[in-house]
Amino acid sequence: MGAYLSPPAVVHGEHSVQTDQILAEVRSRHPQAPWLPRIDGIAASTGISSRGWMLPLNTAVAPSSGSGLRTPGIGPAREALIRGGLSDRHVERAIAALEAIPAPQTIQERTAPAWAAVQTYAERAAREALGIAGLDTADVDCLITSHSTTPALPGLDLSLLNLLPLRGDVLLLPASQWACIAGTRSLALATDLVAVDPGRVVLVVISEALSTTYQPADDTLESLIVRLLFADTAVATVVTGRPRTESILRLDAAWHHTLPGTTDLHRLDTRSDGTHFVMDRRGPRAVQETVTAMWEWLRMRHQDDEHPWHPELLLAHPGGTRVMEYMEQTMPDGWPTGLLDYSRDSYTTGNRGGAAVLDILRRAYDAGQKSGSRTVLYAAAPGLTATAVEGEWL
Repeated sequence: MGAYLSPPAVVHGEHSVQTDQILAEVRSRHPQAPWLPRIDGIAASTGISSRGWMLPLNTAVAPSSGSGLRTPGIGPAREALIRGGLSDRHVERAIAALEAIPAPQTIQERTAPAWAAVQTYAERAAREALGIAGLDTADVDCLITSHSTTPALPGLDLSLLNLLPLRGDVLLLPASQWACIAGTRSLALATDLVAVDPGRVVLVVISEALSTTYQPADDTLESLIVRLLFADTAVATVVTGRPRTESILRLDAAWHHTLPGTTDLHRLDTRSDGTHFVMDRRGPRAVQETVTAMWEWLRMRHQDDEHPWHPELLLAHPGGTRVMEYMEQTMPDGWPTGLLDYSRDSYTTGNRGGAAVLDILRRAYDAGQKSGSRTVLYAAAPGLTATAVEGEWL
């Protein structure tokens, strides 16, 4: 039994952050970085000139409201200086100088405003998705949420239950750590849920403030790439067990694949100044292994078809354009060109993490699709884990 998907709602970050702004900030903060002469070329290679954030750039780069004496504090610092033999006058001058040192923002200063924005954007996306589907908040039976970049307890599921509000008997399924596979894995889970109860209405909401990983003090080449790549987006869609007038895509099958021993390739690292996204250069090759496994799943699934099978749409979020190039190079013989056009279009305004696949799907919907178009949605995430769903345009 299939599941039926309504057009997604997509709410982009309202603050446009230009690549030139990021490069200027990096140059001013890290004038001695060995990779500084290469940053224009690195920025150009991303193909991203602008991305939308939920909060402005100056929020991410502002110093802490505290001082350089946040630790150990004025009292212990004064005592240590006195023990060192300094006069009262010199102690006070030293304390004043230390207090004037700008300190990096604390994790609370970075995540609290982002978490507030994630909830606001998620509510907007949820209401828009329900409106698109011709449904009301009272119609929702299950809510699946993801927001991996702003950890919170209670999470986005309970926030939305109160903000929308939803019925008290709604099944809440928070999946905060799905990250980049949140779109495809939510749809796979929703498909299972409506297979058990075709009358069930599942609302999927993903809201990611990936800009929280922008860490001004980081001086590695990988941190520069993180600064350039990410965008903030909230998406939502409705999945039902029976076709509705508003349904655009039928989902027929799902596939999951995880590579053991790859948890160190991409990860979020929480430190005193907030969340850092850590990348390993081996990551793209590992993602490519999941792509190869997906091709095999599709081959086996359609090996007995009367006619050669291929998708008309491949809506993919493999983490970057390098893996998309690999996907194009390794597609089975006879598959048409241009299958990843909508995926590439989405990347031109940033990597949206878990919100990416539904953003790509919305782009395909807005462009208009022929009924019967065979479609595959694929995403890979830190772990290294991947999920794909296959369906047909209605």
